[in-house]
Amino acid sequence: MTAGAGGSAGSAIERGWGRDTGRATPAARRGRLRIADRVLTRIALVAARGALGHGGAGEEPRVAAAVADGVARVRVGVDLPFPSDLTAQAAAVQAAVADRVGALTGIPVREVVVVVERLHPVGGSGD
Repeated sequence: MTAGAGGSAGSAIERGWGRDTGRATPAARRGRLRIADRVLTRIALVAARGALGHGGAGEEPRVAAAVADGVARVRVGVDLPFPSDLTAQAAAVQAAVADRVGALTGIPVREVVVVVERLHPVGGSGD
């Protein structure tokens, strides 16, 4: 971005940028970043889908995420096929969500609760 015809540092300050916005100013003094809970929810949803794989049983995972005191907490409701190793699948969802949310947002994930809400029969004469 370039300054206008009268382009001086004073004109940038008048436009609301202030003196503490240059690259020499430490990041903590330049401002702050707030990531909306819905962004964390969306990231967690994509991670849970990936952990469950394509063609997973039942409906899409139901996700709720919130940040409080600088840490994230996530709840994921899933439908899983039965019989299968439910513990391993839930652990895979939990690990994928925690890793992905933390990696993409930089917000530490304190808790990921995975709730198996429904089981769907596999390989038999199901519903």
